[in-house]
Amino acid sequence: MGIIPDSVNRLIEELARFPGIGHKTARRLTFHILGAPEKNATDLARAVIDIKAKIRFCTICGGITEDDVCGVCQDTKRDPRLICVVEEPADIYTFERTNSFSGLYHVLGGVLSPLDGVGPDELNVDSLLERVSDGCEIIVATNPSVEGETTALYLAKLFNERGCTVTRLARGLPVGGDLEYIDDATLIRAIEGRTSL
Repeated sequence: MGIIPDSVNRLIEELARFPGIGHKTARRLTFHILGAPEKNATDLARAVIDIKAKIRFCTICGGITEDDVCGVCQDTKRDPRLICVVEEPADIYTFERTNSFSGLYHVLGGVLSPLDGVGPDELNVDSLLERVSDGCEIIVATNPSVEGETTALYLAKLFNERGCTVTRLARGLPVGGDLEYIDDATLIRAIEGRTSL
């Protein structure tokens, strides 16, 4: 028999499966849960069960919702001719917390990655094609990785042929950044993407 009970070890192992959580953090969280009132642990367990039981993908954009259509797609104040294309549903919330985007979203469900066997047919592109019309602006908000850039180029070609304007998120220096610590690729993109004052 070990010093740490099996149930504690099991929770540590399960928490350590989460991205960005190593064994030290998982152990700290486990002992926090252990020391918390039973109601807190029960509420946490219920929230995990609820999210798995109730959450589904929006039938329009692919974001997450408890209904067939998410709140963003139902919002009539949003501009339907401005669609921000993101990789994953979590990316929508990155934009939404800024309260600065008034268009709609579309979740691809990944990026093109031939080495991993992910081609255009594995991404949520067909439903995006159905949503757009002439004059729409597609903002490609994939990550600035090789796969993200490849996906952006693919989408630009696809939608430029359909009369849409395709734009990419600006890249460059972060606010509050120090030039001394900026990598060369970021500095080059900042110079290339400079704007007038």
